[in-house]
Amino acid sequence: MKNTILAVASSGGHWQQLLLVSEAFEDMSPVFVTTKKELLQQAGKVDGHVVVDCNRSRPLLMLTCIRQCAGIVFSRRPKVIISTGAAPGIICIAFGKLIGAKTIWIDSFANVEQLSMSGKIARYISDKWLTQWEHLSDAAGPSYHGALL
Repeated sequence: MKNTILAVASSGGHWQQLLLVSEAFEDMSPVFVTTKKELLQQAGKVDGHVVVDCNRSRPLLMLTCIRQCAGIVFSRRPKVIISTGAAPGIICIAFGKLIGAKTIWIDSFANVEQLSMSGKIARYISDKWLTQWEHLSDAAGPSYHGALL
């Protein structure tokens, strides 16, 4: 089985940031997961999946998203999962850890004052936990490695 990269992001800024990051591994044929079919089409991503957008205030949608993400991760069995957020990204990363995937969380550029809730969870389950704001990085916090996306 090929070394699959699963790239996951909700719509909006999360998706835009993921597209920027994905330029670094585009030659590895990543599989994309997002929350709107038209995003995959607009970006020309032929290998992708759509999951429902969810958050903690809509628990039934969260359950649906968990089921969808589990199906994608367990069927694709990626070697690497990278996400710029939000909830579907952290869900895929959690399932990825169960299959031994390497995981990377990049907290959204929009989270300038504090980490997102998913970003805070990522601390415990991501192999690489990153912030795009230097002042949010410290020895116990996420890493900061230079320029913003």
